Amino acid sequence: MPRILITGCSSGFGQAIAARFLDEGWEVVATMRTPAAEGLPISERLRTLPLDVTQPLSIEAALAEAGPIDALVNNAGVGMLNVLEGTAIDKARELFEINVLGTMAMTQAVMPAMRQRRAGVIVNISSSVTLRPLPALSIYSASKAAVNAFTQSFALEAAEFGVRARLVLPGSAPETSFGKNAVARMGMEPTDPSSKPMSSPGATRPRRRQPWMWQTRCGARSPISTPRCGCPQGPMPRPCSGKRVASRHEARFLKL
Repeated sequence: MPRILITGCSSGFGQAIAARFLDEGWEVVATMRTPAAEGLPISERLRTLPLDVTQPLSIEAALAEAGPIDALVNNAGVGMLNVLEGTAIDKARELFEINVLGTMAMTQAVMPAMRQRRAGVIVNISSSVTLRPLPALSIYSASKAAVNAFTQSFALEAAEFGVRARLVLPGSAPETSFGKNAVARMGMEPTDPSSKPMSSPGATRPRRRQPWMWQTRCGARSPISTPRCGCPQGPMPRPCSGKRVASRHEARFLKL
């Protein structure tokens, strides 16, 4: 019975991939930072293991417990919705550590056994945001573009030993919590794209926002391409004591 190890199975694509391979008769090793069976099918061929792709010891322990695998799906990753100027570099570094270096570390860890058997498949999950530029996604898109380039070059190396490397660029998945988690990491609160502003008697009807507006609770606004709000950096028209609030325009991209 073939065995597959999938990273990032706590929700979304990871769980969908696990369910698909169980349906196809595979033995599935579903990994996540904190193992939980919630959202995963009940099956004797399913195991859940703890795995942090940024920690070498965690990778080593998970692979040792999983045993020989025929396929690896590098699905673990985090999102980010923010303009470059408003992003702390340590947050960007953390994102690359998970999305890019985590993928590389897992690939490097399984490659010796696959090379020895001259068989195996490694699938890296990227994103369709790399197909065209989008605002507020420059850092996240850069991390996924790095995964694309890495996979394409690595595939040539792996092919010499009978190992296949493949790349998947999924699109929007509204039923996942990926977008919500992306803005949560930046201290933002997404608004519902379908919601309408509440009005009260005597209230002045607000002007229609320009496309791609960035708003904070302090009231500062600016086009997202040239943010002027200093929350949390830069000059402010007045002190801000709140979190960023994603506009309805921005919320359209939270599902990518």
